[in-house]
Amino acid sequence: MICAAACRLMAPWLSTALVLLAGVATADDLPRFIVPGHEQAMQALEEMYALHAPQAFNACTLWDGMLPHSTLWTGPGPRQRYRAALLARPIDSEGYVAMQQHRGMAHSEGWPFPAWQQSGGKGFHFSTLGDVWALQIFKLQPLASADGWEIDGATVAGIDPVRGLMLKATGDVVTIITPPFMCGTIVAPFARIEWAARGLAAESRPAVSWLLDGETAWAPERRVEFPRLVSEDGLRFANVPLYRHPAYAGLLTRYRITIDHAAGAEIDLKSVITAVDTRHPINGSLFVRASSDYFNWTADLPFLRQNIGRMRQALHFTLNEFAVREQKHVWVRWVGHDGRSGLESLPDGTTKPRIGLGVGNNYWDLLPFGGHDAYATIYLYTALRRMADLERAIASHPAWGIPADGSPFAADDLTALADAVREEFQRRFWSPATGRFIGWIDAEGKAYDYGFSILNLEAIDAGLASSEQAGSILDWLDGKREVEGDTSRGADIYHWRFGPRATTLRNVESYVWAWSRPQDIPWGGQVQDGGAVLGFSYYDIMARLDVNGPDDAWRRLEEILAWFRDVQAEGGYRPYYAKPGRGTLQGGGPAGGLGLDQEFVESVLVPQVMLYGFLGFRPTPEGFEVTPRLPAAWPSLTITGIHLHDRVIDITAERGGAVRVTAVAPVQAE
Repeated sequence: MICAAACRLMAPWLSTALVLLAGVATADDLPRFIVPGHEQAMQALEEMYALHAPQAFNACTLWDGMLPHSTLWTGPGPRQRYRAALLARPIDSEGYVAMQQHRGMAHSEGWPFPAWQQSGGKGFHFSTLGDVWALQIFKLQPLASADGWEIDGATVAGIDPVRGLMLKATGDVVTIITPPFMCGTIVAPFARIEWAARGLAAESRPAVSWLLDGETAWAPERRVEFPRLVSEDGLRFANVPLYRHPAYAGLLTRYRITIDHAAGAEIDLKSVITAVDTRHPINGSLFVRASSDYFNWTADLPFLRQNIGRMRQALHFTLNEFAVREQKHVWVRWVGHDGRSGLESLPDGTTKPRIGLGVGNNYWDLLPFGGHDAYATIYLYTALRRMADLERAIASHPAWGIPADGSPFAADDLTALADAVREEFQRRFWSPATGRFIGWIDAEGKAYDYGFSILNLEAIDAGLASSEQAGSILDWLDGKREVEGDTSRGADIYHWRFGPRATTLRNVESYVWAWSRPQDIPWGGQVQDGGAVLGFSYYDIMARLDVNGPDDAWRRLEEILAWFRDVQAEGGYRPYYAKPGRGTLQGGGPAGGLGLDQEFVESVLVPQVMLYGFLGFRPTPEGFEVTPRLPAAWPSLTITGIHLHDRVIDITAERGGAVRVTAVAPVQAE
């Protein structure tokens, strides 16, 4: 079919059943980008896509706003993986969406660190099975005996390398008291227990109690319950929120675990630790975005029926937990997340840890975002818009049979709230002095502005910046104006060629306490302090497209592709950056200034500017919309192999305004 430049197609092939194929994408499987006269540039872009696409999946919630967006349209394999991952994503009874990064030494559903080993806390591990990270980083060793423990109402059956301490209940109430230790409750807002139980009565209400420094008697009112387990559960984590109890403050010295209605039960205790609250306030918003991305690309109604209640629950939690309706932004008040730095700057230029403060809240995990959090507000805003669109579509299609579980939202209410959030974001987080958005405001009212280029570009891409603010941001990044006091100014902001420095002001004072000597790493030697991450160049190009138009966006993409060709000519990222003076790569553990490969799977974002940017493609449950924005140098743009719903289509946008859509084939099983 051929339509005008602003094209909206209602897909006649809308299907309730999809055929999904597994597999990892290869270069031959991926779409092609065709721009006559620019074959060399498009070849480089396709090579970049092929290089990063095979790694572009991660079940961790942190990447929910990046990887589904980048891969769901490329074939059935990514669809199958993300369908399974999103439906299996744990969400607790309150609506918090689990992180699902690797096992750590903190809250089991949060980020793996800061660990108890980094906080002055305490951990008791009768088994270290699965704790690969802690074994490597902290040389974690399992306990060989229960010496120092006080156990009543049960006998010790032994210590198993898988199950840990094995107990057989001989009484109705089992009490397990840890050996003495000491740490502040600020680094132990949760008691994390990994345990199993077989044979507990339905009436059982396990609980954790605690002693503070100088106490010897267990106060009966000082207890926090956690869910019982049944045999089929196996080993499970209980993250017990002790911080919610009004009497939980001071120096912690012991835990007591009480399990009632336990006579005859078998209880396994794998570990008990003092757990830092490493949850991220962005998880619910990202889960909503990924789930809506999946549905828009697939029209998978069975998925939506299974997941809509969970999406609603996640968004309700986010709105309530962070006082969004009252504050019109995300206000994080979790222990350790109030935005204050975990470092105290000393007169001699060194720093002193403020243990318990500065816990990470997002991708930039060393920085103490939180408090009044601009980054989390960006993701919330997108989630509000996405959920409003989805609820509106559900209301318009009663034949879809979408259940009303999870307390449905009124689409107009979410839209109005999103409008209010946008207005408040522009007011609260804008710095007139620097002409850009700040990162966060802490509990003491201090604003933090290190020249966060990525936050500013994401705000533009999300539609949060006013036109005047967006112009000011790009003028700063392009060196048309300089911010007094910044470490990097003018052309140096793009020192790394492929993208702007993540920050433009040296930061040696605002981090999580565990990053205790930032001054020892030179400027640009750490991705969160003057370094750069390739994937976030996507937002740079998209922001330029929105503000300055397609020619400026194409100029930036050309510069990225010229850099990429230079890198590939010398054998790839690792050989290229092995040469002195070019920068240090992070990846596989060591800190570095540049994030390009290995764990930086979001590098796959960059080629997406062709689909979402220059072609202006937007999938919808009914079909798609396309609003091309072609640079003057492009006679046309063709993108092949777009997997939409259960069809594969090619789209060509002409300079004259015509858009040609070809339905190539249905997706079929091999």
